[in-house]
Amino acid sequence: MATTDHISELAALTASELIDGYRQKHFTPSEVFSAVQARIDHLNPEINAFYVREHAAAERAADQSTARWSGGRANTVLDGVPITLKENLATVGTPSPAGTAALADAAPATEDGPVAGLLSAAGAVRLGKTVMPEFGMLTSGVSSLHGVTRNPWNLDWTVGGSSSGSSAAAAARFGPIHIGTDIGGSVRLPANWTGLAALKPTYAIVPVDVPYIGRHVGPLARTIDDVARAMQIIAQPDERYRDYTYQERPADWGAVASSPYDESDIAKLRVAIHTDAGCGLPTDPEVRAVIHSVGKAFEEAGACVEEIDPIMTPHQFEMLCLFFRARAWREVKNVSQPSREAALPYFVQWALGAADLSATELLNAYDTVQAMRGAVIQATRSYDLVLSPVAPVAAFPADWCGPTNDPATALHDIVYTVPYNFSEQPAATVNAGFTADGRPVGVQFAGRRFDDVRLLQTARWFEQARPVTAVPVWPR
Repeated sequence: MATTDHISELAALTASELIDGYRQKHFTPSEVFSAVQARIDHLNPEINAFYVREHAAAERAADQSTARWSGGRANTVLDGVPITLKENLATVGTPSPAGTAALADAAPATEDGPVAGLLSAAGAVRLGKTVMPEFGMLTSGVSSLHGVTRNPWNLDWTVGGSSSGSSAAAAARFGPIHIGTDIGGSVRLPANWTGLAALKPTYAIVPVDVPYIGRHVGPLARTIDDVARAMQIIAQPDERYRDYTYQERPADWGAVASSPYDESDIAKLRVAIHTDAGCGLPTDPEVRAVIHSVGKAFEEAGACVEEIDPIMTPHQFEMLCLFFRARAWREVKNVSQPSREAALPYFVQWALGAADLSATELLNAYDTVQAMRGAVIQATRSYDLVLSPVAPVAAFPADWCGPTNDPATALHDIVYTVPYNFSEQPAATVNAGFTADGRPVGVQFAGRRFDDVRLLQTARWFEQARPVTAVPVWPR
């Protein structure tokens, strides 16, 4: 029988380490599956990361992968690697209730979505679906359907949202790679508050079903190498072309690890530091200090580093929030009254802010969002890299619905992340430090569209160069 230490050791391995171990026959995908399942059994009851666990199907997939590795037929990118998908990424036979009791009776999906299909074809072992908060529109882990998802670092801290279960699973080491979605920061914010690496890729290079303005699919992991490894699989065409916005852009994702950046590469960069969002919540001094320390590391490596002014106006942010509220109100209005009463009151109160919005007001908000998109591109286009906080604050209480727990300021922590959803630029996160009370603080790296590989190479350089005090020691 496997010992507790052996189970912990296997569950702690990155995807890259797992592939090396399979190749060298140190262990099998079936053994890793058993170790990760044991860890989930032990920790998930208090963390609440999973919406659905697919134990039988995952066990079969692990055994099939073991046979492929034994027979020399494995796909060496993710074959046998445990992964999860966020609740709203379709998998056949499983409903997608969007984290709300209002949609508790949602019908099961009749087919796998693009990302699910790509990962299954690659031999990844899908452990199940991870939870999300109410309608995927909160930056916390609070759901009327699933309850509260908690941070493995400290159960009293938020895990972030809306890829709340994804980040909880990654930080708890329920497998190395977890796929989330991001329409305003929903991959990066949870990664920030749990010490993870993550990428919101350039818009439309990962197929999405159903596509929507600002919506991206991206990986969360404990290392940039694993983020890049996941992108090798999910940044491929959907054979059924269900995403009409998809752009096929071949990229050498393997170069992130095989051709790592060094100081000579960093010295060629023109870097902006952005620590004043100009709207939303004020940036906490501890968070700002961490970002300036990252800027100093780049400067010491020879990069040209300069600070930039806010790139989004208060009016633009107000109109963006109104646009999101209108989208939320549509969701609330489209369900029956009994279903609406089952939804999280905080969310309904926030959505009601757009209940009386006219068509003209909605179009004005949309036009303002488009103007913001142009402003972001203009403000950043002369830089190779923009460094900023991921969020203006560190993790707030787990049972709060947002950073202030007030619907009036529900999205006031997305001011650094959301610009890049609408400008379609890639943005990655890496842990960069901790607050005095131990809460993780990430740095966001934003780059030019379709420059995702170089962005990850840059993020990986910092991940390797950061001080030991910024390296996460993962909760046991």
